[in-house]
Amino acid sequence: QVQLVESGGGLVQAGGSLRLSCAASGSIFSIIAMSWYRQAPGKQRELVATVFNSGTTNYVDSVKGRFTVSRDNAKNTVYLQMNSLRPEDTAVYYCNTLGRSLPWGQGTLVTVSS
Repeated sequence: QVQLVESGGGLVQAGGSLRLSCAASGSIFSIIAMSWYRQAPGKQRELVATVFNSGTTNYVDSVKGRFTVSRDNAKNTVYLQMNSLRPEDTAVYYCNTLGRSLPWGQGTLVTVSS
């Protein structure tokens, strides 16, 4: 089964940028929709962004215009470019299919200071 490894998180000031990567151990070519999720302390995991093989992307309203999701099927990698970061973006970020069908990785922590 495909394993997922997220990376690229860190500590950044409000207004800064980070680029997250999600490397899959196997091919994601046949996976129609790959998504990024996040879980803030004390909150449920929420869907943040989705990228389809067609190139279509969807975002939760709170990140529209600031985050950009993309995928490189040749590298089996999904990316999340995060700009204009806000303290409320602080969370552990995970990737998975839109249906959450793969085992969760360890996630990558993003901390945005005010």
